Amino acid sequence: MKKYIAILLCIALMGCLFAGCGEKPAENGGEDLTLALVVAGNFGDRSFYDSSNAGATKLEAEGVTVKRIECGNEKHTEQIYNAADAADIVVLVGWEFYDVEAVATEYPDVRFIWIDNATSAPVANVLNITYAQNEGSFLAGYVAAKLTESGVIGAMGGQDQDTINDFIVGYKQGALYANPDVKVEVIYSNDYDDPAIGKECALTLHEKGADVIFQIASKCGDGVFEAAQEEGFYAIGVDSDQKYIAPEVIVCSMRKEVGESIYYAVKQYMAKGDDCGLFGTTWIADMATGYVGLAYGEEGAVQQVSDEVKAEVEELAKKIISGEIKVDTTR
Repeated sequence: MKKYIAILLCIALMGCLFAGCGEKPAENGGEDLTLALVVAGNFGDRSFYDSSNAGATKLEAEGVTVKRIECGNEKHTEQIYNAADAADIVVLVGWEFYDVEAVATEYPDVRFIWIDNATSAPVANVLNITYAQNEGSFLAGYVAAKLTESGVIGAMGGQDQDTINDFIVGYKQGALYANPDVKVEVIYSNDYDDPAIGKECALTLHEKGADVIFQIASKCGDGVFEAAQEEGFYAIGVDSDQKYIAPEVIVCSMRKEVGESIYYAVKQYMAKGDDCGLFGTTWIADMATGYVGLAYGEEGAVQQVSDEVKAEVEELAKKIISGEIKVDTTR
């Protein structure tokens, strides 16, 4: 029932935007709106955080003043306060911002958007946006199982926690759907910033036989791509379309449109204010909404995934959207 409501909410949001209401100025004018974008880690990861920044930059081009704050994986609560003191809308990117549930009540005139997690109960001025990364990861696992020659695939998560494991359970399920005999090896880097650690983890997985490795560790995942180039195995990107980074080894990416979801939510608030009906709710951006899926690079990029497998992926996506395939989740 919760997912059904979330889908209706998203459909209403998108319908309003495409109808044109998302182009109206804010009540006091878009140029008077200040947005603070706070990331749990650091920009420059070419995936999760940079995707959020792309959405903010799009808003900035339309007159919104944007302040950017990097937490560097520390002092998350302190930075929520700093942002709330300086902005009308605070966008918190990362599951680590748990204290928004309490801080938001101290700033009733500020609107908060929490990316990748949700408050334990509705908070009137907080919009939670979570993503069905498990669904997109199911497709990534399917592709990995179709490409492996060793019969072993891998996944490197940044940390052993629910959001990261939501990718992994979907990845495993998709792989086993493609081939019940495939083996899935998992390792955690316990780091999101150091490519050297990611490379070491990838090499460990490769030593166990994995010849396709899914990275779910922000900038740390760049080390997976480096190892893949040096050792000759395949990799799968995350959050953004990362194929351009190493097109000869990155076969696809699990796409999670963080930036676009931020853009649309803010535009809706600019158009209607609190009448937009978003704050105090959790919006699940899933495959049905188009915010989650697979990407294979720009047109003309070298392809390792055959047209046949891509067609199979499209059919699987339809089955996930219809509910015929239920994807495992940690949520």
